[in-house]
Amino acid sequence: MEAPVDTAARAEEILTLNVEDLDLELRRARVVSKGGAIEYVHWATATARLLPRLLSGRICEPVLLADRRAPSSGRRATASGDVCPVTGRGRLSYPRAEYLFKTTSAELDPHRQGWTLHQLRHSALQRLAQAGRTAPELQAKSRHRHLAGLGRYVRLGEETSARITAEADPIQRRRPR
Repeated sequence: MEAPVDTAARAEEILTLNVEDLDLELRRARVVSKGGAIEYVHWATATARLLPRLLSGRICEPVLLADRRAPSSGRRATASGDVCPVTGRGRLSYPRAEYLFKTTSAELDPHRQGWTLHQLRHSALQRLAQAGRTAPELQAKSRHRHLAGLGRYVRLGEETSARITAEADPIQRRRPR
């Protein structure tokens, strides 16, 4: 699912979504943010096309499910709200999602170690910044409370600094033709 990239949301916010939290028509989901506030994340076309197939007619309970049935008794029993009543499968956990993502992304990683779910959020924000989005736009997308919190995600590098300096230079050596 491409939602963490589309939404730049925290992985935990996406993993805790229930089907009833989704608004498929408006391409958004109601999430409980890090501070406990109710907020909305929005997704793009690829995720909008994938969600109906992922949900396969389900109308309640977890959006992202583990690949096995959840244990119903014993010390590893899953809370009833974290089990799909149709399939009996439990909610996909953060450790399992991280493992699956790292395993899948290892082929693309030059170091062959795979990437973390947090790096997925980081890359989404970095791509938006490289595309020229402003800090307040990044703050709105990522739902950071303070602009300073974006600094760890967005490192644009020397090229960006050079471009900004050149664009702001009132006495440019070369004029556009």
